[in-house]
Amino acid sequence: MSAEMVTIIVMYTAVGAVAGVLAGLLGIGGGLVIVPMLVYCYALQGVDHSIIMQVALGSSMASIMFTAVSSFMAHHRRGAVDWPIVRKITLGVLLGTFLGSCFAARLPTDFLKGFFVLFLYFVATQMLLGKKPKPTREIPGQIAMFGAGNVIGIFSSLVGIGGGTLSVPFMMWNNVPVHRAIGTSAAIGFPIAIAGTVGYVVNGLGVSSLPAYSLGFIYLPALAGIVAASVFTAPLGVRLAHHLPVDKLKRVFAFLLYVVATRMLVGIFM
Repeated sequence: MSAEMVTIIVMYTAVGAVAGVLAGLLGIGGGLVIVPMLVYCYALQGVDHSIIMQVALGSSMASIMFTAVSSFMAHHRRGAVDWPIVRKITLGVLLGTFLGSCFAARLPTDFLKGFFVLFLYFVATQMLLGKKPKPTREIPGQIAMFGAGNVIGIFSSLVGIGGGTLSVPFMMWNNVPVHRAIGTSAAIGFPIAIAGTVGYVVNGLGVSSLPAYSLGFIYLPALAGIVAASVFTAPLGVRLAHHLPVDKLKRVFAFLLYVVATRMLVGIFM
């Protein structure tokens, strides 16, 4: 293995380590942290600007495919996954996520960056305000759940996340207790990651400007580094959460997200 490849693997292992700790500590989705860090790292590597967001989103989706399994299994062991909800919504999220990745593959990088910036501003504001949706109804029928799954899947594929930003509030709005909504969202994240990964692989095949060692829009060295590190650091984050003032840390992290989002926004116009 060349010295350059060793450096690349170390860089992406560091990305995975940071993402894992923050996910365990603050309960945030990995894609929220991984995507902007990948965009920065890819720019350092000289990845073609016209596809840099697609490669970041695709690689983030592929990493979630691995981390979602350990997450939903941990919730399942605690009886916190509502499998009937998962079964109702899975077909919708599979279709929505795949179509969303097909759509994202054809969008300009700067548009995708702008969309992700809006997402970061939204999540940061939610963290600061700490507002939770009030339960006003019950889980709807199969057709409505298919539609909800489509929306969650499309949005998730456009920002490279496992869907928790939308699926948790949706379930809480439908009278699902918060701990059960989080566990169920972790299980829903797996089919989202599967469909998103397939979509970004299929739509990236044949793109000539991809970096070496790519499978479609999935950059394999980044995927290997992120998965290898985050598997070990996420439990560390969970342990730290029991000893640190998480609510205060979330507010600090929200301000950091504002900074990251603003920097990405400025980068679009410079």
